[in-house]
Amino acid sequence: MWKLIQPKNSNLWLWQLSLLLALVLFWHLMTAPGLLPNFMFSNDTQAAFFFGEPFRVAQRVWVWFVTDADIYQHLGVTLAETLMAFAIGAGLGLAGGLWLALAPMASAMAEPYIKAMNAMPRIILAPIFSVWFGLGMGSKVALGVTLVFFIVFFNVYQGVKEVSPVVLANARMLGADARQLLRHVYLPSATSWVFSSLHTSVGLAFVGAVVGEYLGSSQGVGYLILQAEGSFDINTVMAGIVVLTLFALVLDGLVGRVERRLMTWSPKNGETEKL
Repeated sequence: MWKLIQPKNSNLWLWQLSLLLALVLFWHLMTAPGLLPNFMFSNDTQAAFFFGEPFRVAQRVWVWFVTDADIYQHLGVTLAETLMAFAIGAGLGLAGGLWLALAPMASAMAEPYIKAMNAMPRIILAPIFSVWFGLGMGSKVALGVTLVFFIVFFNVYQGVKEVSPVVLANARMLGADARQLLRHVYLPSATSWVFSSLHTSVGLAFVGAVVGEYLGSSQGVGYLILQAEGSFDINTVMAGIVVLTLFALVLDGLVGRVERRLMTWSPKNGETEKL
């Protein structure tokens, strides 16, 4: 009997949906009037004030996308900033990681400076970027690039460093030149590290865009959330968070599809397809 109700690959989505519904139900019960324990808040309305109400959040999302249909411009701006930051940061991180991993002397010279820049809390650069690039999309993209770059850079750098010396020696014995080593040895070795970093970078690109919109903008989902916070409209704030989360999951899913297509040789992907 227990085996029948255990999660399997065939019904995993059902378990995931059930967990989501359970969380939403818990959220509703904890914010519904009269259901929250009195020792937590002095009156029934405070719970909804602090945490919002799931049905009102869903209603706000519906108004944004269907009734008023006024979120598309803001969402388009945030997605454009996110995609540009993601593409530029990932491209620079890939190129920089490959270059320094294959250039030991340059790597040794630049290592302390790269570590220092990575250790710096890069969110504090947002006001500086606003001065440099203005309050338009440029400052948001620049902040997102700094967040994405180092994640991809260090993963690519480590992936290239992890190449087996035996594989390199065998390739050189077979007459592989530098370009062939890069194409057939270094890049395949770093690919899994690259995609691992890209999954993390999607969320960070959104962070850069939204934080930049917080500090100064007249459009974007971050701008809508900031306006709602100013009027203590927690339901709209939660609705904005839900929208950003859903689109971040969509972009992460696209990265996953590209990963499965390019890494068909991976044992993990082969096992997934078999199942």
